Amino acid sequence: MKPVVGIVVSNKMQKSVVVAVDRLFHNKVYNRYVKRTSKFMAHDEADACNIGDRVRLDPSRPLSKHKHWVVAEILRRAKVYVPPSATASSEHDTKSQQAGAATKSSN
Repeated sequence: MKPVVGIVVSNKMQKSVVVAVDRLFHNKVYNRYVKRTSKFMAHDEADACNIGDRVRLDPSRPLSKHKHWVVAEILRRAKVYVPPSATASSEHDTKSQQAGAATKSSN
């Protein structure tokens, strides 16, 4: 088997991830390309993968009933979404607390 590249879809297990690998093949009857997705369980020794990371998997000996792949490297980290309301409200709270402390100290 050759190495495959996919996207991490689950990392809820300890030292294991589920990676979705897309492949295209040509359907001769309809003369169209069809996309198929396969999901593989892979061993992540460092437990460093997060959902959305693009990773390269190398084949290995069977590590468990479903794990036959090892995460070789993380090609691209996922962009972590931070809601703007959470950061804006926390900044607003700290500013209001500082302003309240300043008025109390001046009185």
